[in-house]
Amino acid sequence: MTGATNKVKHTCYDVANYFLKCQRVEAGEYITNMKLQKLVYYAQGIYLAMKNEPLFDEVINAWDYGPACEELYQKYKQYDKNPIPIPFDLNTLEIFDKETREILDLVYNHYGEYSAWGLSNLSHEEPTWKNAYKRGRDVITHESMREYFITQLENDEE
Repeated sequence: MTGATNKVKHTCYDVANYFLKCQRVEAGEYITNMKLQKLVYYAQGIYLAMKNEPLFDEVINAWDYGPACEELYQKYKQYDKNPIPIPFDLNTLEIFDKETREILDLVYNHYGEYSAWGLSNLSHEEPTWKNAYKRGRDVITHESMREYFITQLENDEE
C-alpha cells in the first residue's frame, strides 16, 4: 500500500463543480459543457502526471470535439452551448485537500483562459485524443494521459 489509507475518492462531478465555482461571471467568464469536458480531461491528465494515480474513475473518451466524459456530458447537456450555473452550495474545501486544489487551480489558470473551441482544437493536436479517436472514439487511457502530460510538465519546467 502506498500510504493513502484514508484517501478521498473523487468523481468527475466533484472536479467539474470545482471548475464551475472558479467562473468569474462578473468578468464575463463562463463555462459551457464543452469547455467543462476539456477542463476535466486536463485535470485528470495533469493529476495523473503529477500523482501517478487518477483523480477520478469515470472514463474519458475521444469524441468528435475532443475528450469527453459521458456521465458529465449527460448531466450538463441540457445547457447546450449556454453557460452552466455556478453550484453555490458546494464547499470545495471539504471535498479536496490543499494539494489537489493547487493542481486544479494550476489547470484552471492555464487552460481556463481558452474558449471551448480553443480547448477542443488544442486537444485535437494531442496524441492522447488522436490515438483513441483513430481506434473509433475509444477510451483515452490513464496511461496515455499520464505519459503525455508528464512530457508537458517537463516542457513547462524548461
